[in-house]
Amino acid sequence: MPGTNCPIPPGTNYTYHFQVKDQIGSFFYFPSLGMHRAAGGFGGLRINSRLLIPVPFDDPADDYTVLIGDWYTKSHKVLAGILDAGRSIGNPAGVLMNGLSGKDATGKDDPPLFTMEAGKTYRYRICNVGLKLSLNFRIQGHLMKLVEMDGSHTVQNDYESLDVHVGQCLSVLVTANQEPKDYYMVASTRFTKYMRTATGVARYAGSKVPPSPELPAGPVGWAWSFNQWRSFRWNLTASAARPNPQGSYHYGSINITRTIKLASSVGLVNGKRRFGLNGVSHVDSPTPLKLAEYYGISGKVFKYDSIGDEPPASGASITVAPNVLNATYRDYIEIILENPERSIQCYHLDGYSFFAAGMGHGKWTPASRRTYNLLDAVSRHTIQVYPRSWSAIMLTFDNAGMWSLRSELWERHYLGQQLYVSVVSPARSLRDEYNMPDNTLLCGDVVGLPKPPSYV
Repeated sequence: MPGTNCPIPPGTNYTYHFQVKDQIGSFFYFPSLGMHRAAGGFGGLRINSRLLIPVPFDDPADDYTVLIGDWYTKSHKVLAGILDAGRSIGNPAGVLMNGLSGKDATGKDDPPLFTMEAGKTYRYRICNVGLKLSLNFRIQGHLMKLVEMDGSHTVQNDYESLDVHVGQCLSVLVTANQEPKDYYMVASTRFTKYMRTATGVARYAGSKVPPSPELPAGPVGWAWSFNQWRSFRWNLTASAARPNPQGSYHYGSINITRTIKLASSVGLVNGKRRFGLNGVSHVDSPTPLKLAEYYGISGKVFKYDSIGDEPPASGASITVAPNVLNATYRDYIEIILENPERSIQCYHLDGYSFFAAGMGHGKWTPASRRTYNLLDAVSRHTIQVYPRSWSAIMLTFDNAGMWSLRSELWERHYLGQQLYVSVVSPARSLRDEYNMPDNTLLCGDVVGLPKPPSYV
C-alpha cells in the first residue's frame, strides 16, 4: 500500500519476499495505487496447508479459481480524473467472470471455463475483485458446500447461492452429481436498482448439451444477506487456517482494552466530493507513513490520532490529512464500523485476521454486545457493513507495522475513506518485527537519511 511502500517506478521491477506463515486459503493480489485496480493486474492466490496438516475435507478432483467483479469500460486514468473532478464514477458497465461476460458479440456462450467429471467433487474459490458492487454467485442445479472464507475453515453448510462482497473470497465444494451436460455459473449484482449479470459455463466431460437458458434467480434484499452471514461459523475442529499468533482461540473471553467506533461520512471539501472516517479524509503523503516512522521523522510527515475513538457529531466538516491511528502493541481492541448511509459498505484490514463478532441495524450501543457471537465467529480480513447498520470486529494488535484499514469500495478508498493503524513494538526486537529489507525503495523525505539501527 502507498502508506507502507514507495511506488515502483515505470519501466522497473521490484521483488518482494514474504513468508506465508499463519494463513491458508483463498486470497487475491491487485495493484493498490490510484484506480489501477480497474485496469486488471489482479489474480488468485492459493495458500495450501503443509502436507502433514490435515484439511477438513477430502482432496478435490481439481481446484478452480473464479474471479468475479464489476467492470467499467473507462480506463483507470479516466476514472481517476472523474473522481479528481469531484464526481462519481457511476454504475459499472457490467460484470465479468474470469475476465469474460459469458457471451460474445453474437450472444453465443464463451468456451467453458471449467470441466467436471461426473461423480467427482471440485473446489471453487470465488473472489470478488471488483470496485464497487456486492455480487451473488450460484451454479445451475448444484449446491455449494462452503468450506473456507478469507483464510479460515468454516462449518460446512450447503448453499444454493452465496453473496460475495467486494474484497472477499469463499471456497466451496461442488459435486458433479447432476445430468452430464453444461451448466451456467452466474454472478449478478446485489443491492442495486439495476441488474448486471455475468455467466460462465461449467461443462461435464464429454457433454454436447448446452446449458438451460433459464438462469437461477438470485436473492432480493439485504435481510437475506444478513441472515446468510449469521449462518457462517468457524470450524473449531479443523487443525489449520487459524489466526495464530494473531488472535486467540478463546477470543470471546478476553477483556476488551479499547473500543474504537468508526463512522463513514461524505461531504464536499473545496467544492469536491470526499469520503472520511470519523471526520478525516485520508490523503497519501509523498513519504510513505511506515518509512517516516521507521526513519524517525513521523512528526514531519503526519500526525498521530487526528481522529478520536468516537465519531464526531453528524454533519461535522471533513478534514483532509493523513489519517493514522495509534494502537498499543498487543492490546485487544474492539472496532465498530458504522454505516449511516443507504448503500452497503465493505472494509479490509491489512496484516491481521479479525473476528467478525456481530452485526446489527441502526446505531451500535454497548448493549449490542449481547448479540455477539463469542464462540465461533469466522476469523477473516474483510467484512461488509449493511445500510444504516454496524459491524463489530475484535482482534489483538500483535503484528507490528503500519496497517491499512480501508474501504474496499475503490471510489471511496480513492477519495479518503481509509486510515492506517500504527502498531509499534517498544522492544524494537527481531522477535516482533524484521529489519527493513536492503532492497526497500526509498522516496520522499527519507531519501539520503542514514539507515536506522538494527532491531535486536
